[in-house]
Amino acid sequence: MVATKQSIQESCVNAIRFLAIDAVEKAKSGHPGLPMGAAPMAFVLWDQFMKFNPKNPKWINRDRFVLSAGHGCMLQYALMYLAGYDSVPIEEIKQFRQWKSKTPGHPENFVTEGVEVTTGPLGQGIANAVGLAVAEAHLSSVFNKPSHKLIDNYTYVILGDGCNMEGISGEACSLAGHWGLGKLIALYDDNHISIDGSTDVSFTEDVSKRFEAYGWHVQHVEDGNNDLQGIAQAIEKAKAVTDKPSMIKITTLIGYGSPNKQNTADAHGSVLGADEVALTRKTLGWEHEPFVVPEDVLNHFRKAISKGADSESQWQSLWKDYQSKYPKEAADFDRLVFKGALPENWDKSLPVYTPSDKALASRKSSEIVLNALAPVLPEIIGGSADLTHSNYTEIKGYGDFQKGQYANRNVHFGVREHAMGAICNGISLYGAGLIPYGATFLIFTDYMRNSIRLSALSEAQVIWVMTHDSIALGEDGPTHQPVEHITSLRAIPNLVVIRPADPNETSGAYKVAVENRKRPTLLALSRQNLPNLAGSSIENTTKGAYILSDSNGTPDIILIGTGSEVSLCVEAAKVLTSEGIKVRVVSMPSWELFDEQTKEYRDLVLLPNVKKRLAVEAGISLGWCRYVGDQGSTISVDTFGASAPGGVLLEQYGYTVENVVAKAKAL
Repeated sequence: MVATKQSIQESCVNAIRFLAIDAVEKAKSGHPGLPMGAAPMAFVLWDQFMKFNPKNPKWINRDRFVLSAGHGCMLQYALMYLAGYDSVPIEEIKQFRQWKSKTPGHPENFVTEGVEVTTGPLGQGIANAVGLAVAEAHLSSVFNKPSHKLIDNYTYVILGDGCNMEGISGEACSLAGHWGLGKLIALYDDNHISIDGSTDVSFTEDVSKRFEAYGWHVQHVEDGNNDLQGIAQAIEKAKAVTDKPSMIKITTLIGYGSPNKQNTADAHGSVLGADEVALTRKTLGWEHEPFVVPEDVLNHFRKAISKGADSESQWQSLWKDYQSKYPKEAADFDRLVFKGALPENWDKSLPVYTPSDKALASRKSSEIVLNALAPVLPEIIGGSADLTHSNYTEIKGYGDFQKGQYANRNVHFGVREHAMGAICNGISLYGAGLIPYGATFLIFTDYMRNSIRLSALSEAQVIWVMTHDSIALGEDGPTHQPVEHITSLRAIPNLVVIRPADPNETSGAYKVAVENRKRPTLLALSRQNLPNLAGSSIENTTKGAYILSDSNGTPDIILIGTGSEVSLCVEAAKVLTSEGIKVRVVSMPSWELFDEQTKEYRDLVLLPNVKKRLAVEAGISLGWCRYVGDQGSTISVDTFGASAPGGVLLEQYGYTVENVVAKAKAL
């Protein structure tokens, strides 16, 4: 017998719960509690409100769903299986948390098609969602016409107590309220439980009042376990508020339906156990075997397939008409969104310099590049964490991204480095070809390291513009002087770190960053002026390291420099050469790019038979052994800096031509 409408809803909710319970039980690992408690809100959202096509997860005008509480990922996997995503068949549900499965222990966008962003570190998801909403607001303002809304999607988030405790969520939600992102709707699973037990031990603030203070529209559904109608009404009201983001606090019981474990920390991150699973089945009236979903329930969920196909078909008709009426905008949209291609010959806009040109700090040459590219690459959007005029990151003439001015391209993040990072990731992962950049002092990558790491993990194209890259920044002292940061960032897989030596290398760094479609690039830029070097070029920079100057015949020693120290190596080589020592100077702006070259090229640059090598970099020595070997050495800063003028510090720490010459001779 087919169940009644009400019992169908209850069965759909329970199907989500028990797919999560059974998958966690089979894996003997996972977090069943959140899916059990949040299943009602998730069902209502996906069943009544979400606009998506399970058979085309990349349809551009789909609503975006982010499970910020990523530990509860079986909630999302269950929804995707039930809705008919090909990426999550029942076999993958059964392989939850197993080797090479499409259902890993936290949602990963690069593993499971249909997952928008990689979540897990709490607070990242809601901050990513702000970035997704920024991308929607920007693209809709750029491309939409009154009768042709090509970009018109919502971003929905489910977040938990842990997300709201993490500082990044406060940073990001403050910005979302400031920007008035009306198509961002967050469902807060208010279950009062974290790993340590009741949140009363550490988290007693009024979250609703906090979000109201951020400028959000706030509601409360008191019975999130059963009041499906109340949840639906709250989402309807949230959608009706167009000038501010919405937060719906939905009070639930973690592990709902488990007689002995609901509303306890035991339901958070541990399997229920066979006996408790049996009791839960009895309590919720779920008589089906593990991983079995009744046909009428599956049929109800699978209506999403035809519904999604219809939605996309209507959009395709709109797009066809748009192409006819607005051919120029349509061509831009096609290039950016569908082809994901860069404009032909875009790189011809990159500035090129000669040794006779004026010396520039690489942060200044970065500004010149950004402003040269802005007219050619409308996809570039970004800004600084309250350091615009120190980072030199304003693209002039393109206005500030503010509430109601979403077509503008200069984003002011305020003093919110961590949120800036996650928001940039969200902009990139929206999937429409936007290239975001975020800027601060290199030292403050410590504040946003997890967001930078996740950009690399998520294969997000983001340009990290980090200035004041060494002790040479001077008087602000060791709290602001990065010494270990470049090395630590080089340790992140899939992140390209580039420390350009002059303006040509800065242009080359941007070429790499713009063309890196599936990985982020971090630029470490100087405060002080850098001379234009003979032999530097955009093309050489893309190789990661190259011969800048050379001796006649096999060199006696190879000097390897990065950034501002390359010019020291060049001048030292002149002195050494005048004394009969054969010297090769290698500029190495990027370890990662150099390591990706062929062995033949790497051996051509760093001759294997030349064992005397000196690396010169104003940072720690850790890691340089891979290039200088056991007979080489470094000039490095293996302690914190100090407060003094930059030039004084460079001299005191040995960054002088005389010291490079002396160290080279000592080898």
